[in-house]
This record gives sequence, C-alpha cells and structure tokens, in this order.
Amino acid sequence: MTDTLATIPFDYAALARTPLAREPFPYAVIPNFVPPAEVDRIDRDWPDIGKPGAFPVSSVTLGPATRALVDTLESPEFRKAVEAKLEIDLSGLPTMITFRDRCRARDGQIHTDSVTKVVTVLFYLNKRTGGWQDDGGKLRILRGPGSLEDYVAEIPPVDGTVLMFRCTRNAWHGHHSYEGPRHVLQLNWMVDEATKRREEGRHKVSAFLKKLNPFG
Repeated sequence: MTDTLATIPFDYAALARTPLAREPFPYAVIPNFVPPAEVDRIDRDWPDIGKPGAFPVSSVTLGPATRALVDTLESPEFRKAVEAKLEIDLSGLPTMITFRDRCRARDGQIHTDSVTKVVTVLFYLNKRTGGWQDDGGKLRILRGPGSLEDYVAEIPPVDGTVLMFRCTRNAWHGHHSYEGPRHVLQLNWMVDEATKRREEGRHKVSAFLKKLNPFG
C-alpha cells in the first residue's frame, strides 16, 4: 500500500489560540503544529540530502509525505492562517521553500533575515524522544544582536513545532553551535517574483556545488 497524503492536517486550532508575541518583534511558536503521525511520515520521507545548507524544492527529490507538506504550505488555507496570526496581508506575494538537512558548527550565528523576505515560517521536523538533548541548535528569539544569552524565547527544533515571524529589521535570532542532523523546512513570502527567482537560483547553484563536494 502506498503511503500517500493529499494534504497535511495542521493543527490550525492551536495556531488560532496561540497568542502573537509582539516583543521584541511579532512572532508565534506553535508546538506540535504538525501532528505526530505526520511528523513520522515526513521523517521517513525526508529528502536524502546529507549536506548542510538550504536546498530549494527544485533541488531535492520529494516523496508523498514531503510533497503533501509542500502542497499544504502553498495552500490558501495556510496563507490565510499565517496572515491572521501575524496581522499581515500576504496575498499576491510569491513563496520560496527550502529544506535543511544538516547543521554545521558555524551555523546559527546571530542575524536577521534578508529584507527581501516578508515572513519566515520554520517547520522543525526532527523526531526526538525526550526532546532535543543538545545544548546547541535551539533557536533563540533575541532582544538584539549583542548576545545569544539576551533572549526572550528558546525553541527546541523538534516534533512538528513551527515558528513564524515577520521579517522586521530587529528580528534578531540565532542558536548555539550544533553539528549534525537538523531537519528544518523553511517557507518565506518574498517581496516579489524577481527576487524569489534570484534567491532560488542562488540556492540551487549552491546546492549543486555542495552535491559535487563529498566533504562539504
């Protein structure tokens, strides 16, 4: 029997009842937004990347569960739910989706997302019995760029937790160093189609070069 899904039944009720944090910038964290059974399927179906970096959808092979996940992210229902939570109009803006499979020790440095991005949504799809045990790799929402210790929230990257935030100039975030598997799907609404194509092209070239480098 083929393990297929048309869409992923996200926990929209949990999203609706989760308050929008407004300081230091607008964001929301929804644990288990992706139900456990779907996380299991996505985990089994995760693209065989084996490299660090961001890989656009066009650079990876999707199975039934990951294809269903991508399709659900591009649905009007999901867009409207994000709009309602973040109090923003995303209609007409293009989306860019990238997969991250592994984390390098140098990843996670304090940063804000590019001004070409309007909203970032991070899906944490790592299965961990007992939670994320490593001190590194847990994203922190920061009050500013000065220190990873000056944070208001810390998000373990596990079990279908979702973080969504508006890409404001003060949307500082980062995490302590971690090296190893760290499955994250990132969705961005971009400022325009030309920017989306440019960014996807850059990621695609980078992904191609990483695949050629067995030590990358």
